[in-house]
Amino acid sequence: MSTTTEAAKSAAAAPVRCQRIGCEAMFTDDNNPEGSCQYHPSAPLFHDGMKEWSCCKQRSHDFSLFLAIPGCTTGKHTTEKPVTKAVSANRPKATPVQSSKQTVGADACARCRQGFFCSDHGSQPKVQKPAANDDTSKEPVEKSLVPPPKKRIDINEPRTCKNKGCGKSYKEKDNHDSACDYHPGPAVFHDRMRGWKCCNVHVKEFDEFMEIPPCTKGWHNADAV
Repeated sequence: MSTTTEAAKSAAAAPVRCQRIGCEAMFTDDNNPEGSCQYHPSAPLFHDGMKEWSCCKQRSHDFSLFLAIPGCTTGKHTTEKPVTKAVSANRPKATPVQSSKQTVGADACARCRQGFFCSDHGSQPKVQKPAANDDTSKEPVEKSLVPPPKKRIDINEPRTCKNKGCGKSYKEKDNHDSACDYHPGPAVFHDRMRGWKCCNVHVKEFDEFMEIPPCTKGWHNADAV
């Protein structure tokens, strides 16, 4: 009877991952005080290559840096997934601007010059030049996976993988060349669509984007850029 009780207590105390956006910490019901969770309560904004948290106005062009922006609100951890939808920045003339892009050449298009995927010029011959860059960017993925960390670390120390799409906790002693599932390619945001360039999967909702399964295996990396 005591063995069954101890097993039940052990199962009840098993840590679970917080589902709030910007947190994802592991917690238990017995260790979840008010203020232990730091998260973003509102949906993100995506406009012209800029990513912004609508709740705290923190922004970044780089998707990895955008996800690393610390939460602006504190509270308790929860296993309930927040119902938030990514919204586009309010622009009264969004439709005319979108239609006017069709008359702008790829050389003058702000999105093309910044290196983002552009559906208006994607089929034009001039845009085939970045395809060489696409090949070079995909080449390291095909040749080799993310290399193991080279600096000295404690192999028993818990670390958090910073590869895109992973974010799991691991120990270096358990790390190997197929321990991590991640996205090697950049994220693509265009015309209210979000996706990963590496696996060519695009969705409309931010929650769906965060649930796109990783397409590559490799080493966990706590020092990924």
